[in-house]
Order: sequence, then structure tokens, then C-alpha cells
Amino acid sequence: MDKIKKTDHFYLIDGSGYIFRAYYALPPLTRKSDGLPVGAVSGFCSMLFKLLEDSKSNENLQKPTHFAVIFDAARKTFRNEIYSDYKANRSEAPDDLAPQFEYIRKSVVAFNLPSVDLPNYEADDLIATYVEQILAKGAKVTIVSSDKDLMQLYRKDVRIFDPMKNKFITPEDIVTKFGVGPEKVIDVQSLAGDSSDNVPGVPGIGVKTAAELINKYGTLEKLLDNAQEIKQNKRRETLIENKDKAIISKKLVTLMKDAPVERKLEEFHLKKIDKNKLYKFLREMEFNRLLSSVISAYGEPLLEETAKETKPEKKHQNISKKNYHLITNEKEIDEWINEAEEAGELAIDTETSSLDAHQTDLVGISLSTKIGQACYIPIGHKFKGCLKKETVIKKLKPLLEDKSVKKIGQNIKFDFIVLYKQGINMNSMEDTMLMSYVLDAGKNRHNMDTLSEIHLQHKTISFKEIVGTGKKEINFSDVELDKAMEYAAEDADITYRLYKIFSKNLKLEKLTNIYEIFEKPLIKILAFMEIEGIKIDNKFLKVLSEKFEKKISKLEKEVFKISKKEFNIASPKQLGEIIYNDLKIAVLKKTRKGSFATNASVLEDLAFKGHEFPKLILDWRQVSKLKNTYSDALPEHINPNTKRVHTSFLLAATTTGRLASSDPNLQNIPIKSEDGKDIRKAFIAEKGFTLISADYNQIEMRILADLAEVKELKKAFSNNEDIHSLTASQVFNVDIKKVDQDMRRKAKAINFGIIYGISQYGLAKQINVSNHEADEFLNAYFLKFPEIKIYMDNTIKFCRKSGYVTNIFGRRSHFNGINDKNFNVRNFQERAAINAPIQGSASEIMRLAMIRLNKKFESIKNNKSKILLQIHDELIFEVPVKEVKNITEIIKDEMTSVTESDLHTFSTPLTVDVNTGDNWGILH
Repeated sequence: MDKIKKTDHFYLIDGSGYIFRAYYALPPLTRKSDGLPVGAVSGFCSMLFKLLEDSKSNENLQKPTHFAVIFDAARKTFRNEIYSDYKANRSEAPDDLAPQFEYIRKSVVAFNLPSVDLPNYEADDLIATYVEQILAKGAKVTIVSSDKDLMQLYRKDVRIFDPMKNKFITPEDIVTKFGVGPEKVIDVQSLAGDSSDNVPGVPGIGVKTAAELINKYGTLEKLLDNAQEIKQNKRRETLIENKDKAIISKKLVTLMKDAPVERKLEEFHLKKIDKNKLYKFLREMEFNRLLSSVISAYGEPLLEETAKETKPEKKHQNISKKNYHLITNEKEIDEWINEAEEAGELAIDTETSSLDAHQTDLVGISLSTKIGQACYIPIGHKFKGCLKKETVIKKLKPLLEDKSVKKIGQNIKFDFIVLYKQGINMNSMEDTMLMSYVLDAGKNRHNMDTLSEIHLQHKTISFKEIVGTGKKEINFSDVELDKAMEYAAEDADITYRLYKIFSKNLKLEKLTNIYEIFEKPLIKILAFMEIEGIKIDNKFLKVLSEKFEKKISKLEKEVFKISKKEFNIASPKQLGEIIYNDLKIAVLKKTRKGSFATNASVLEDLAFKGHEFPKLILDWRQVSKLKNTYSDALPEHINPNTKRVHTSFLLAATTTGRLASSDPNLQNIPIKSEDGKDIRKAFIAEKGFTLISADYNQIEMRILADLAEVKELKKAFSNNEDIHSLTASQVFNVDIKKVDQDMRRKAKAINFGIIYGISQYGLAKQINVSNHEADEFLNAYFLKFPEIKIYMDNTIKFCRKSGYVTNIFGRRSHFNGINDKNFNVRNFQERAAINAPIQGSASEIMRLAMIRLNKKFESIKNNKSKILLQIHDELIFEVPVKEVKNITEIIKDEMTSVTESDLHTFSTPLTVDVNTGDNWGILH
């Protein structure tokens, strides 16, 4: 390796600081394919990418020659041997952050950067050690961190860059912070201590006083030697009495400069980005927006390299496009129709002017009837050669509605809606996305580009390659016909090839029934639900926004009255200043690298203790979110033609089979708060109709009782007893008649927590008890319901061996990280594996209910009742007022008897709560 030169410039990144900045600064984010929390990973990657790019273009940053990311190795270090309570008040990493540590470390590898950690030492010690080594070589170093503890390292040829403030720390900044220059920071910290790290310091002496003393005496040692000279009695006595604490504190705050690091400076040489390694990681994490930015910066990988990245054991296959055809006359359409009728199947894909199926224009249709053979019929391009839409629709309509010919699509629900708007009611549909979902839920994404690379080792033409990006992006109708043909025909060809593979695999894996029974029938049902949409009272939303605005304003006044000054409530930093410094209503709690902790759990804990201020902040956040996300945003989703909102239901977005929705997402509208109920009131029935809500009662607890064969719970459900009171009587060992509301609340938290594999720590936090008490509750629970513990253990054991779990109907949910070496990743996957059979079975029951109800509605002459929404365990119907009684009985009968079939004999009775009203809000 090259020797270190005086012109070299090292960047040492405080990786642990980056992690916690990323976690607390950004909203929660989960990976769609398996629900893994990835918000911190996403933020970390974005920050790292920004730093790398800025260091190239920003002259002030000075381009690095060497680069390393430094992490903490473990919570306990040599400082705990000096002082056992060091950092003792630090809480464990949040449940949703712990699983992300491993992926963050993988991200550093993906960026082709070296990372360093060392057991028994903190990241700051390693940074300090490397700084000494770098300076000894005559080179320069930039420390990238917001951590005040690293300010003691500032000197000539050592810069500190604060990535949060996007500025370099100056000596003046250090003086402002500590009242002394960099060389005396340690002495001030030794006296003042640090409550966030549990460094004792000298009681009663803060930073200001400490700086005054150190500026006068020069060092901590000289101060302590001459403490008897200090005139102020209290100050003199506390210094003399706490001399040992000051000396220990200095040992704690002084960074180690000779830690036994193994990696050599030469290993930090900045390497070129390995595009394939980085792009693969970002795709796996599903960071599409960041991937787009990275590709813009580094360019597309070569096709051969992409193949190696995706399937190292196979060579990349370039699929021939020589048999792709552009249809330019009606005779050719007839020939393709004849071929499709003879084959009995065809792949189909529509090209449109936008992704909104309800308001888009049809631009073209591609077809494929044989592997390697496909065509494109241009309809709406702005070039000569397009056929008349009316002619194409008229010719294709009999074929696409023919039940004897299979129509194969990738996410064919979208194509169905587009073609339905053109007067075609497509029948006999197959969907490669859903086939992949049944086979590999949790393993990978199910979009065509990913499936093509996995199963065909072929990189498809990307949509961005055809239409461009940013300001240069064009509409597909502006794409030249030859380019459009190559892109669209490939889609149909790839879809047909995937269909052939997945059809065989479903049979081999004995999963054909799951696809046929639970997936295919939902395509049309959901398509018609989306087409129907639900009516929104726009005027009501405007009034609601004004109401929320007034409520926000009122809450702000109450907040400012307590804080005695105005500040930006949305700013965690300013809010932290008020809570910890001004009001002093909490013991100082900071995130791992120094910023004030003001997240929801902190505020909830304070509010539970009776503080009014944090409760007001929580209310302000909730109302602001409702206003921004719903009352202000929902009107933008109202279709101007139908005056209704048409959400898109996602069939392959979860690991368990549960449906999701988007544009807008109606699954997350809060139901418990009055403000949340107000949002629901905006969803109304058409004139002459009413809304009906049918909600499965405690379905997941019933499924748990069935899956685990829990005799006591099954008996309670059969006798229609209050399940939470029963649990409380068992756990707290009291007669059910003596169960109070607090006992029931705790039992309810345990019941629902068990479904999601709750931990002792998680339960303690939720019901505000100690970890020990929570552990006792869980032990008592499993003692009374041993079958549940057996189910949990057996489920994890099976998943570790097989890599997946199954629900009561046989659907598989894969968990790739169930055997991960990292405890946090493994633990997260275990909890998800416990939940998947329960949640998955509930979603399957809901699917069957929808299929049965749809069939029943179709059998009713002149039926006008429709299913509008599916939200978790609830269905929303729009029903003519005169039909309410009859339809209510049908809904109850079909939903409660849904498991009385050969698929699974459900031993626990299902019950459904049914309510009616002219808006969704009054249904609950």
C-alpha cells in the first residue's frame, strides 16, 4: 500500500453519531417487502452519500484521500471499570433501531468504505488514536461529527465538521460552548460533568463556573491543589469534598489516544465506488429514491456486471428482441388475435400517460403469445403510425372478454381498470406479480425488473431510460414508436416468460391453491372497489382544516404560556431546550450523540407522570399531522369526474397477505381520537345510500386461540366472555369479578402484545411498569396459557429450519434474517415470524369474506350494494337505504361463516360488529 504523504487528507466519520442523528431526525420507515425498520439505515446512507459528493465539489471541505467510518463496538468499555455507573442512565436502543445496526454496517461496505470498531473502546477513542497517528505522519484530518466530546481534539491540521449544521467548528464555537479553548475542554468537562453520560463532575459546578475556575488556575490539577484558596465557601467545600469525583471524571472524559487499533492508516485510502455492490444493497433495502440519486452521480452499471451482482452463479442473458413487432395496420392485429385464440393465452400490458389508472390516457397495448415473440400496438403517441383507439378497442374486446383465453399481466389490476374505462371487461386473468408474491413473500420485491433479474438473469429496459428524469422527463405519448415498441414488447415478453416459470413453481411448492383461491378472485373485486371509490365531503374537510388550525393555534398559546416564550414547536432542538433547560421537568436525556431526546415515548412518559407541557406537545403534533396528512391533503385526491376518492389497494405489499392502500393511504387514519373520527366523518354515502361498517371482533386473538389450541381462551370466546378480563384474572390471580380497569388495561396490552411477539422491555414501556414487573406479568401469562409459549417456540424453531412460516390456510411468509448472526436482526425476525401466521390468517379470512360477499351481491337481482373499502379487519359498504336490513343480515352471515369450509375448520367462533350511518366516522 502507498505510504502516507503530507498532502494526504483523512476523513474520520463518527459512525455511531450518524446512526442516532439519522434515527431521530427522520420519520420511521419500513422495508415494504418484509416490514423491517430501515429509517435509520436510509438516513445514514443518505448522509454518507451527501458527504462523499459534497467533499468532491465543495472547496471548503477539501477532497479526502482517505476515509473511514468509526463505530462504537459495545455499550461497556474500559470506562466502566473506572466508574461502574458510566453511561448507566442510557436506555437500550429503541426496539425498531436495534435491528438496523447490522444493515448500517453493511451499508458502509456497500459504499466501499472501511469501518472500524474495537471492543472495550468508544468510537471517540479510536478517532483520537487515529488523529495522533495521522498527525505523526504529517497529514491532515477532518473529523465529521456533532459530538462535543471530540472538540478536545481540535488543533492545527485537525478540523471538525458538524454535518448537522453543515459547518466547521471554530475555536470561537468551542469557547462559546465551554468558555475555554480546545486545550482546556477536558478540564472544564471534568468539573461540570455530563449527565447524559453519567460523568459525575463536581456537584453544583456547571460549565460557566468550571470555565471561570480553569481560566484562572490553568488546569484541573492546579485548581484542586489550590482549592483551599477559593473565597466562596460553598464552592471551596464542594471542590475539596469532591476531589476524587473530579479526578475520576477527567479519566472518563479524556479520550484514549493510544487505543490498540489493528487497521492501518494505509487501509483507509479512498477507493472508487463499486457500483454493482452499492446498487445491489440499495435495491435490497428498497431505497429507490436514493438509488436514483446514486445512479445519477455514478452512472448505470454495465449489463455484464449487473448479471454478476444479481446472480453470480449464472451468466447474464441478453433476451433477443428480433421478434418484437410494431403493429401499424388492422390486419396485423387480426393475426395476433388469431394466434392468441389458438394458444389459449396471451400476456398483455398497457402503456399509459400516467400511473393514475382512473384519470390516465391509453397510449398503447403490448401482447405476447410465445416466448420471445411480442408486439406493440401504438394508440396515443404524438407521431404518425398510431392506430385509432376505437378500432383497436373494438377488435381486442371479444378476445380480452373471452373466458376461454387466459390474459396474463404483471399487476394486471392496473391494466384491467385502464381497459375497463375503455369499455372492456377483461376475464380469465393471471398475474405474475401475485404468483411471485405467493411463492416468495418476504424474500424479494415483486416488480417486473427485479423478477426478470432473479428468474431470467435479464436486465429490462427501465422506464427512465425511455422517458428520462427530472426536467427532461417526457410523457410516454412523446416517446418515438420504435423505442416505445422495444420497451413495451419486452414487458409483455418478460411477463409471459415469468408466467411459465411461476406456474410450474406453484405446483412444485404446492401453493397453487393459495394463488387460485386467495389471490386471483381479489383482482377484479379490488379493481371494482377502486373504480367505485368513496365519496368525500370536501366542504367538511375545509371546515375541519379550519377547526384544526384554530386548535393548533390554541395549543400553541397554551404551550407558550407554560414555556414563557415562543419557539418552533416542530424543532426537536428548541423543544429540548425548553423541556430540559428552561422548565427542567425531566432528568436530562439525550440521544446517543448529544441531541435532546424529544421523541413521542419521552413525551408520553412525562405526560403519564402528570406534566401538562408534554401532553400539549403531543396533542399539537397529533392535530398538525391530521391537518397536513388528511384534512388538507385528501381534497387533492378527489377525482374531478367522480367527486370520489379512488385509493389503490396493494395486493403484494406485505409479508403476511394483509392488504395495503396508497394514493391516498386510508389504512392509517387514526380511530381512537376524536379528531381521527372527525376525519372519518368526511367519508360519506351517496344520496339515497348509507354506509355499513362490518368489523371482525378480536379476530387475531381468536386465531391465536385456534392456532395454539389454547383451551381457556377458546372456551371464553365460545361463552362470549370478556377476553381481557379473563386474562387479567389469570395473570393477577384474582376472581374475574374483582378485575379492575387497570388490571384489564395491562392484560389487554399483554394479549395484543403477545400477538406481535412483544418483549419484556416493550411491555414495560407500554404499560409503564419496570422491566422486572413486565417480566413477571409475561411469566404469569405463559404459566396460565402454556400453549401460547409452546406455539411461539415451535413457530420460531420451524422458521429457523425452513426460512418461512405458514398460516392456517398454508400461505408462506419468508423471513430471511431469522438465523442472522446479529441478535437484533434475529430478534426482530423472530417476533415477526410469531405474528405472521396470526395476521396472515386474519387477512386470509378477510379475503374469503370479500370473495363470498361479492359473489352473493352478484347473485342479487339489480343489486346496487357495493364493497368500498377494506381497512385492516373492517369492510365498508355503500348500500341503498331500503336494503340496509337485508344486506346487514347477509354481511353477518357470510363473514361469520367464512371458515366453515374444507380449507380450515375454525374452532373459535367469529363475531362481527356491524354499524350503519351516513358517514364513516359515526360507524364506530
